Amino acid sequence: MSRAPLGVASPMLECVPNVSEGRDRYRLRQLVETVTAAGARLVDLHHDVDHHRSVFTFFGAPETVERAALAFARRAVELIDLRGHAGVHPRIGALDVMPFVPLAGLPMADAVAIAQRVGRALAAETGVPVFFYEEAAVVPGRRDLPELRAGGFEHLAERLSDPRWRPDAGPTTPHPSAGAAVIGARGPLIALNAMLDSDDLAGARAVATAIRERTPGGLAAVRALGVMLPSRAIAQVSMNLLDYRRTPPRVVMDRLDVETAQRGLRVSHYELVGCAPADALDDAARARIPELQPSQLLDARWF
Repeated sequence: MSRAPLGVASPMLECVPNVSEGRDRYRLRQLVETVTAAGARLVDLHHDVDHHRSVFTFFGAPETVERAALAFARRAVELIDLRGHAGVHPRIGALDVMPFVPLAGLPMADAVAIAQRVGRALAAETGVPVFFYEEAAVVPGRRDLPELRAGGFEHLAERLSDPRWRPDAGPTTPHPSAGAAVIGARGPLIALNAMLDSDDLAGARAVATAIRERTPGGLAAVRALGVMLPSRAIAQVSMNLLDYRRTPPRVVMDRLDVETAQRGLRVSHYELVGCAPADALDDAARARIPELQPSQLLDARWF
């Protein structure tokens, strides 16, 4: 394991599990307690009733985070039943996705090894099929999360019956209540949501299409979805910024101002889901995220 640069913390590991539960506070509290009991430091919990999804962010020494992540994954499978779940966010599992992010000089190879150990242990202990993604991917063409999650929980059994989609660990049939899990290792990702001043879902989807990387003229390393938030009666553009150095949040915000104005819409405000490197958000970007907490901005030297 390499040493961290002088003046920087010892190598650390971040884990950002996303679970398909955003409404039951008892279940979320149980998951929080699982993380803290294992000795990891929980720095953020974002839960959303419309997405029916929660994002946990915790970090610590690699061995501590590995232990906490496996305990968390087991508990999520025990607590969350997808058979009655409905939300606007795509998902295939109770523990839908669990990325590991190396910090402060930790090699990516260490994060990959931990992700694969956790995934194999979870599959063996619970019978949940597991796919490895991003840097931990083991099958060519199965690196990106959207491809792995295509079809959702409702079509998971059909998908797993295809030999091309045999899981990387675990059985070829979904867990009855927990579905499947996607576990991997990656660099820092910024999850940013834009709240529109309208319930125009078609407009939100058009904006999302215009800015995403796969659209000609779209923004590099940006994924986006337009969704409706029924509890707030507004539409949202939900985004993942895969590489903030290629496309910073401020650039995304400026582009959204243009795309929304062209459609007679406006972004009222933004929310940051989970954490981000502190240097990813300049003062102007921070000013547009009214509920931004200092704990969500991680030391830029760690990345």
